[in-house]
Amino acid sequence: MLKNQEQDPAALLKRKREELIASAVQWEPSEFIRIHAELFDSYFRQCFAASQVGPGLAINRNPYAVIALGGYGRAEQCVFSDVDLLLLFEKSVPDEAEDLIREYVYPLWDLGLEVGYATRSLRECVKMAKEDLEILTSVLDARFLCGISSVYADLTSRIREKVLSRAPNKIIRSLVERNRGRHEHYGDSTFLLEPNLKEGAGGLRDYHTMRWIGRIKYDLKELRDLEYHGALSSGEYENLCNALSFIWQIRNRLHYFTGRKCDQLYFNYQIRLAEEMELTEKDGQLPVERLMSDLHAKMEHVKQQLLLFLFELGFEKPSRRSFGFRRHPEAPGIEISRGGLSFQSSNHIVKSPVLLIQIFETAARLRMPLTREAGRLVREFGYLVDDDFRADPEVRRAFENILQTPAGPANVLEQMLETGFLVCMIPEFEDIVDRIQFDAYHLYPVDRHSLRTVYYIKSFAENRTEGVDHLCVRIYNGLKRKHLLLLAALLHDIGKSRGDGKHSDTGAEMSKQIMARLGYGRKEADVVSFLIENHLLLVKTASRRDIHDEETAIRIAREIGHVNILKMLYLLTVADCMATGPKAWNDWTAALVRDFFLKILGILEKGELATTGAVRRVEKKKEYVRRAADFQSTDIEAMIGVLSPRYLLYTEAGDIVSHLKLYQRLAEGEFAWDITPDEASKTRTVVICAKDRPGLFAKIAGVFTLNNIDILDAQIYTWKNDIALDIFTVTPPPDQIFEDERWQRAARDMEAALAGKLDLSRALEDKQLRAKKAGVEARPNRVEIDNESSSFYTIVEVFTYDFPGLLYRITDALTRNGLDIWVAKIATKVDQVVDVFYVRDEQGGKVDAPERVEQIRSRVLSVLP
Repeated sequence: MLKNQEQDPAALLKRKREELIASAVQWEPSEFIRIHAELFDSYFRQCFAASQVGPGLAINRNPYAVIALGGYGRAEQCVFSDVDLLLLFEKSVPDEAEDLIREYVYPLWDLGLEVGYATRSLRECVKMAKEDLEILTSVLDARFLCGISSVYADLTSRIREKVLSRAPNKIIRSLVERNRGRHEHYGDSTFLLEPNLKEGAGGLRDYHTMRWIGRIKYDLKELRDLEYHGALSSGEYENLCNALSFIWQIRNRLHYFTGRKCDQLYFNYQIRLAEEMELTEKDGQLPVERLMSDLHAKMEHVKQQLLLFLFELGFEKPSRRSFGFRRHPEAPGIEISRGGLSFQSSNHIVKSPVLLIQIFETAARLRMPLTREAGRLVREFGYLVDDDFRADPEVRRAFENILQTPAGPANVLEQMLETGFLVCMIPEFEDIVDRIQFDAYHLYPVDRHSLRTVYYIKSFAENRTEGVDHLCVRIYNGLKRKHLLLLAALLHDIGKSRGDGKHSDTGAEMSKQIMARLGYGRKEADVVSFLIENHLLLVKTASRRDIHDEETAIRIAREIGHVNILKMLYLLTVADCMATGPKAWNDWTAALVRDFFLKILGILEKGELATTGAVRRVEKKKEYVRRAADFQSTDIEAMIGVLSPRYLLYTEAGDIVSHLKLYQRLAEGEFAWDITPDEASKTRTVVICAKDRPGLFAKIAGVFTLNNIDILDAQIYTWKNDIALDIFTVTPPPDQIFEDERWQRAARDMEAALAGKLDLSRALEDKQLRAKKAGVEARPNRVEIDNESSSFYTIVEVFTYDFPGLLYRITDALTRNGLDIWVAKIATKVDQVVDVFYVRDEQGGKVDAPERVEQIRSRVLSVLP
């Protein structure tokens, strides 16, 4: 190769790339990737011209061409995209081809670039393209660089003749299947918190698939050919280009500051991107939330364009079985066209605007999507949706039918959202479209989350959603006025559009205006408003309050007031949690909320429990213990005598017998425990009996933390003989194959800690003291002290970020502040935890003096990171 640095192709490429990348912000992303590809074009052409190996290859006898493949072939070269190269020979590949590769490729490797290459004969290339879909798609993107152009022309013609023309539909079906598999593997990037810009649904691969299919089916060369061919309208082509440009911009920036090819947009990268793009907070959204909202919108557009493209080609049709028995539109002005629903003409819409919603009602009934043309017409005539349209009883009836009809393969509410019709019907919805909450907890944008909540409620009717309790199915099918529940589900997060941090209250007020605009009366609007205002009531109370305390259940029962409202609220709670993401709804949370719901339901159906009823229940339990326990009569009476009233009231009779036997095992040891698995909630119940002492709860919490066991719930009882009987609900140890060994180790640690032989503070310091999710912006620690919710306890709520040893620190601080812990609730929200403690002071009373309250708050905050 040439030694002069000014003439050396690699040195020139390095300098030009550095200059281009340094000025990247000045370029349109589509221009940048094209010019970047041209720099490599120049490099390879210079190498070809100055090659010392090339002249010896006898190009006249065995012509060859240098060809760009893949993204480089499409001239879409992002900052650190791979450079894929094909050295194609008309006849056989000579041995000297490897020397030519050394001239072309090795200098690029020295620059730290990822270069893939292949040397093949024309026959080999065609044969491999026929057998391997990956090779075929790379060849579909092939672009001639230098050498003998007729070799490249022969390749394209033979690929068309011997591969594409023989089984185009089979190849396309393979592409579609590969597409589905890719989406399943990488997830739907329009929803995932950390999307994959290339491989996920809505990523660049979806756009590539459109290009490949267009090439196979119609021999289209460029993206714009889709518009010329009629597959895209002018507006759709422009919107697709804008979406791709935005994704390329994000991808280039991601490559640049990671210094490598990177397509997964992790949390910490998202924050840096938002900063570099100089985004500011707006309408209650953080800069990073605005960035991700825009990205989700663009990726959703790419995904929908691919799906519509495949549908119109006949490759994404729902199965015939899903259409139902009646496949006639039955609405004048609507027809079935190319496997989808369409308007007979735009004149029908002008004459009868109600068709705009009737086509969606028909789509729900027939489980059939709208055609692309129908979607265009809905967007075009959306201006006809005014207040008179919304209040029309026929429109309202159609809307209710859409909400109540079970979701089919084509989700009608999603089509209403994508065509803009849902925003026309409910203008307030516009401000939550693609709105992201950057908290590592909400998996979906607010609009999609709302639609998924409706979907899960509708799925209760058919009992076809995995993980749904049969109780939900039974309740839903017995409900009257289902449409009110579904309207509340659709609107439950509408208040997030204001960004005021009070979305439940705000949404409740907004819903009253929306319901009035849709023609509903005040009573119906009040039901929907109440459900929205209280849609977090059950899950928050169940996870943050002592649901064994009847006072809690009675208070919530009074607040809800009616059995039917409670049932609606329960279904909304379950669907909302399921739609939020897998971290929000697990077996433990489901069991907790279900038990709390049934307790409230019993109160509403049978009335509040009187004191005399409680006394009667306690006496029945004592009788059961006397009969069931295998104790001497003198011993059993003595044992019953030491049990505290609270313990007797809230503990089942059978459990009391087990606990007394556990107490007998205590003898002179430091503690005794029983561990019982609960397969339904995938948790463990650990009952610990020990002599009461200051800081007992903190020591137990510390030992569990040392052994990677998380506490979910705790009930602390102190008997009259100073024996502590603590009941913990915990997660199983991480490695359940060796669970017994882990519990044995935990028992040794517990014995040592209670005997004062194990310094828990030092032991916990050896573990990682901060394990917060990387990249999530920290919210400040917060300690709330509630003296209103309970008549007998002060409730301390700690909002902070989770790390090993957190619970030990908090409980140790409370103990050092002279407080006894009676109940603990641990609610982890992925990035943040809410630890709730029911406490009393040394005299057994509530802590309500202002200076004492502030002292507790300061003490707890001082131990938080």
